This record gives sequence, C-alpha cells and structure tokens, in this order.
Amino acid sequence: MNEEIIRFEHFGFQYRAQAEPTLYDIDLSVRKGEKLLICGPSGCGKSTLAHCINGLIPFSYPGESTGRLLVGGRETKEQGIFQIARTVGTVLQDPDGQFIGLTVAEDIAFALENDCVEEPALHERVAKAAGLVGVDRFLAHAPEDLSGGQKQRVSLAGILVDDVDVLLFDEPLANLDPATGKQAIELIDELQRETGAAVIIIEHRLEDVLHRHVDRVVLMGGGRILCDCPPDELLSGRLLSENGIREPLYLTALKYAGVEIRADKHPAMLTELCLTEEDKALVRAWFHSVPAAEVPPERPVQLEAESLRFAYANGHEALRELSLTVREGELTAIVGTNGAGKSTFSKLICGFETQQEGTLRFAGQDLKELSIKERADRIGYVMQNPNQMISQVMIYDEVALGLRTRGVSEEEIRPRVEETLKICGLWPFRSWPVSALSFGQKKRVTIASILVLRPQLIILDEPTAGQDYRHYTEIMEFLLELNRRGITVLMITHDMHLMLEYARRAAVFSDGRLIADADCAAVLTDAETVRRASLKETSLYLLAQRCGIDDGRAFVRRFIDYEREARGI
Repeated sequence: MNEEIIRFEHFGFQYRAQAEPTLYDIDLSVRKGEKLLICGPSGCGKSTLAHCINGLIPFSYPGESTGRLLVGGRETKEQGIFQIARTVGTVLQDPDGQFIGLTVAEDIAFALENDCVEEPALHERVAKAAGLVGVDRFLAHAPEDLSGGQKQRVSLAGILVDDVDVLLFDEPLANLDPATGKQAIELIDELQRETGAAVIIIEHRLEDVLHRHVDRVVLMGGGRILCDCPPDELLSGRLLSENGIREPLYLTALKYAGVEIRADKHPAMLTELCLTEEDKALVRAWFHSVPAAEVPPERPVQLEAESLRFAYANGHEALRELSLTVREGELTAIVGTNGAGKSTFSKLICGFETQQEGTLRFAGQDLKELSIKERADRIGYVMQNPNQMISQVMIYDEVALGLRTRGVSEEEIRPRVEETLKICGLWPFRSWPVSALSFGQKKRVTIASILVLRPQLIILDEPTAGQDYRHYTEIMEFLLELNRRGITVLMITHDMHLMLEYARRAAVFSDGRLIADADCAAVLTDAETVRRASLKETSLYLLAQRCGIDDGRAFVRRFIDYEREARGI
C-alpha cells in the first residue's frame, strides 16, 4: 500500500512549439492504492501532467523537461512508451479514440495479442477483465453499438488485462449523462479497492467525483501545484473559488445560510458532513427568509411539436408521440439519458431529418413548408464541438460566411458582422486567425456565425462541455445576454448545475418520449423522473432533508431564485 509508484521531483516541461513552460517545479508523489483528483482551470497544466505520467510526453509530444519523473521507480526518459503503459493504464475522455478491435472482445484482447499471450490464457484474462467492469455480456458486440458508459467500461477493461499499477482517467465524466457518470465514479472506486492500483482522476466536476472517497486533491494553476491536500481541507478554504472551480452546491447553500465550513465538519461528502443543530437551524431560517420569485408572464408560443414520431433506416425509433411547446424568449434545457432522442429532435427542427408522423410549427407555420436554408434564417444550431463548424481561416470571414452564401452585399455584411463581433466579445480579435483562439472563444465564434443571421431561436448542443467553471460562466453569461435581447435559447445538456443555474424550465426526454416538462427544481426532486431519464438528484434536495425541511422542492427553488438574484441572472 505504501509503495511509491510515481514521483515528480522539481519537474518542469516546455512544449517545443511554445515560448513559455507549461509546468513549473512540480513536486508530487503517488503511492499504490491511493486515489487522487487533479483539478484546475483550463490551461492550468493538468492534461500536460497526465501526458507526462503516461509517457505521451516526451514520446508523442516533444519538448524540454527539467527535474526528474519516475514511474515504477525508473525515470520515464529511460523507458519507452510501451514500458510505461505496462505500469500506467489510461482511459481517454473520448472512448471512441481508444478503440482498435471490431468487437468488444478483440478490443480488450489487443494488448495481450501484442504480448503474444497464448489463446487459452488470453480468453481467460479477457473474460476476467470484462467481468470486472460488467461488459461480459457484450463481448461479441461492436464497440460503436454501445452506449457512452458501456464504451468507457470497455476502454477500462482494455487496460485492466495488463494488471497495471496506475489507472489514469482523463475527464471520465465529460460525455456521460448524470446517472452514468455517477455509476462511473462508483465503478472506479470499486476497481481501486479490488485491484489495489493507484487511481488518478483529472476532472473539473468536483462534486460529482467526490460522490466517492478521494484521498487527496491536487489543485493546479498556472502550471504549478497550488494545493495538495485532503478534500476536506481544500473545501473549507477559498482556493477553489479563487481559481475558478465550482464548489459543491450544498456548500454554497450552507454559506448563504451563514454556516461556517471547517475541515473537521468533513464537507467533502454530503453523507459524511457533520451539521450541528445550530447549523440546521441557520439553514431553515435562511430558507424561510428568502421570498419566492415572481412568476413571469406567459409569452406567445414560438415552437410547437405535436405527436412527433421518427425512426432511422435501421429501425431504431428515436422519437415516439413527442409533443412539446416552446415560448418566445424562453431559456429551456433539454435533458435526458444518452440516446433519448434529444439530438434527433434538434435535427427535425433544423430540417436535417424529417419526421414520419406529427407536426412541427414555428410561429404558427408548418416547418415542412420551409427548406433547410429557410429554417436556418430563423433557427440557428450550434454544435458541441466548434471545430466541426468552423471552415474559414480568419474570424471575420467565419462570421461573415453565412451572409456571403446568402448573397448579401459586402456593404451590408460589414456592419452586421462588426455589430455581432462586439455583442459576442470578439471585437478585439476581429483580425485574428481562428487557430489562435481558445476552445471557449471558438465556441463564441460559432455562436456569432449563427447570431449574425439574426435567428429567432438558437439550439445549442452541450454549450459548456469540457469547460471549467470560469469559462462555463463566461459562455452562459453571454447566452443570457442574447436571451435578454429576445432570442429564444434551447440547450441540450447533461450538466445539472447548468440547468439549475440558468434554465427556467426543463424538457426531459427518455426513450424517445417527453416524460416531464416543468421547472428545474421540480424535475430534479422527482425520484421517478430522475430514475427514468438517468439524471441525478441535486445535493440541495438532500441537504434540505438533512436540515429537517419537509418541502425540499421549495428549498431548491429558493436557492435558485436567491442565486439568480445575487448574480443578476
């Protein structure tokens, strides 16, 4: 248990193509059997640290390193990447980028086949690894036929067959629905106890990772380690908020109520949090002191879906008898499990697919009467990955592209593009190439390229995926400003924090059907809806129960109202 498996000694690293180092003076040790969470804002160096641990640096990403890094007792520069892989197994953020075999069994067996393991032993080890992660029923399936959570389990089995000493997870929750993400954290915890391996998790969704015990949290900023301590100690200080990391919602609520957060109260996990009777009384008093928000007036219907049914060519029925109404100027979240039909619904609205049954109306007009181009004049669609939308080299040209393809004169294009760049906070970068922007800035460019067409409704697929709290807030504050200008916003998201903080209502999809359409507090405090849609009950509801508040739904609503008022949302 106390065997040191990874050690950084005054380690630094600078990529060959960069003018400044990415890592500075890193001192860090990891022992076998430990579980670490590495977090920090975007660009802090946590991914670079992971690449150093698994050998991608320096063998795939060249650069200059200083100090020492030992993995398995030997310096990494004295080992090859394949030798390091026998000690460190990595599960990537996107499992699709890790698949090799045509079937699940072939993919798990890949490392063993490279080692020329004889067939009887190979089958035995594949079956054991598949059983450990619960995919033994899918060995004959093609990886692309699995759900996101199942794909992640297959990737994990592929490294477990090698009996590695370190399990490294790079943002394991990024592409998973809330319930599957919770299961992933539980699986990681179970495997750590069964295998005795060290576990390193790189993730910015702190509350979700702390669903299970973590020994230490390493907080990074500016390429340095700012803190390396037990989670209780970190959560009782101010370092998280100072470095743009979202603290658990229940801690924010306790602070609003005036409860002192100390390490000896064990704030890292709500189930282990020590609340005195005085603390509970403070929470109850705060709850009763916060007035309920006024209900906004009802607005005219803008988008109406009635009894939609859509099935793909392979027979998969993606939408069944789905009816939904969206009103002008709303900011609505569309949530639900992977494969529930959320993206298919968006494709029908935009005209990329056509429903077999049912009707879609926009401002009273049947959308079947409009072409894709005509719909795009009214309805904008922003994909999750901005790199899949961008086709021009320069920012100005990218934003102007939609107008140019519509034959708008350059005299009209220039003022519209300049106005849009200012609204989107991109005016200082108007002469920059797109390649010089961060991921979040590229996301703004894609939104600007839609906004310049002056749509009445914008659909966004996972608008904050992969963003730390600071960049997430910047994107959402920007979307709020668009919403205040009268643009209706539909967000497809797996992020329950995002939904609670910004959306006024949530449309919940499950198995191609709409199973709930209500305010966000009602959705996340209804156990049956949470179960059917693979969501996760908010910790605010559980906190209310701990403090003796019978109406947990009202408590969640009051928190949302209070937070929106405090932040001017």
